[in-house]
Amino acid sequence: MLLIQNLEEEIKDYDLSAVFMRNWDLRDESGTDEGCQWERDWNDVQRLCRTLDIPCKMVDLSKEYWNRIFEPSLDTWKSGQTPNPDVWCNREIKFGALLDRLSLDERTWLATGHYARKAWSDDENPRPQLLSATDRVKNQAFYLASISESGLSRSLFPIGNLFKTEVKELARKWNLDAVERKESMGLCFVGERSGRFSQFLTSYLIPKPGRIIDLTTHKMVGEHRGLWTFTIGENARIPGMSRRMFVAHKDVETNTIFVVPGGAHKLLQCETVVLYDWSWIWRDSPPPGLSNPEGFSGFAKIRHRMATVPCTVRLVPIATIPPMFHPHNSEEQTHALTVTFSDSYTQHGVAPGQVAAMWDSDGEWCLGCGTLDAAYSEGLVKALMVFKGNKSVPQRKHQRMIRL
Repeated sequence: MLLIQNLEEEIKDYDLSAVFMRNWDLRDESGTDEGCQWERDWNDVQRLCRTLDIPCKMVDLSKEYWNRIFEPSLDTWKSGQTPNPDVWCNREIKFGALLDRLSLDERTWLATGHYARKAWSDDENPRPQLLSATDRVKNQAFYLASISESGLSRSLFPIGNLFKTEVKELARKWNLDAVERKESMGLCFVGERSGRFSQFLTSYLIPKPGRIIDLTTHKMVGEHRGLWTFTIGENARIPGMSRRMFVAHKDVETNTIFVVPGGAHKLLQCETVVLYDWSWIWRDSPPPGLSNPEGFSGFAKIRHRMATVPCTVRLVPIATIPPMFHPHNSEEQTHALTVTFSDSYTQHGVAPGQVAAMWDSDGEWCLGCGTLDAAYSEGLVKALMVFKGNKSVPQRKHQRMIRL
């Protein structure tokens, strides 16, 4: 309750105005007069601002979103990986293009509803630090891990010290009907019109059929329409199979998807991830020890709703990484950043293209993040090597194309 009172007092010290980002519009895409969720959201924002008696304006960033988020995401799906557009959106749009468009002066900040906290270092020249939220269930520092130091310095997270129940209590106290709205889930550019997500991607990506192989028997058990139609760790939903099969690996070179029986199979566990496009929020101050054999010990998170887990981050020679899991740009570099999980904290169904965020040794200070280029375990490497040693793959009888 004290935190709520403090927040109410702090708000009185600010001259508030609201800004609404328009990032996507179905009419831009389809050429029809069909509306979009953003219009309903914009109407809600205007009504809310009238209640609070503060001005609001809309900023159209749909072109920036298309060029910086959507098209790169399509390229990632096309390559067989699974991107995280929400993380990119914070870096490129909300704390990038929007801040540029607003041209904030030194006495103006961008306040958002993220469950995260910001502090300042104790240095002679203080620098902003991104901290986990008090509400660890709602903690959204993961989604902010790629923003720049300058973007973080111009930002405020007023609900970072509150729990979701306290935020709802405030909303009811201020008669804000937004408290009854369902939380937004999924990607803004899919919406309700798309049905299954793979059907949405079919509008943009050309099908590229390939084999689905049972990695435990080396038998062909189905066909896919494109690597992007499946996600590692998920149920492959192969018709005619007596038990559920789960995606363990995608081979981009051969356009093959490997599956294993059962969602708890050991080949779905990941011990090491290889990263690219890594960025520390303090770009000039990476953690010490990265190049040492023992590496840097901290905490990592590869999914928003998972707890941070202990890990070791190392900058290693690419030659020490199994060839089938080399970074996609390995010809241009000699070393790669890896994150290794101990036996007690191996991760299930890790999909390349997703994001790994790193915290310090106390698990409070988020240092930055990178994109997963590969994820593997010793067992998966051995299983793939055994498969590649076979000359042929037994075909499943009466094999038919899977319709997705």
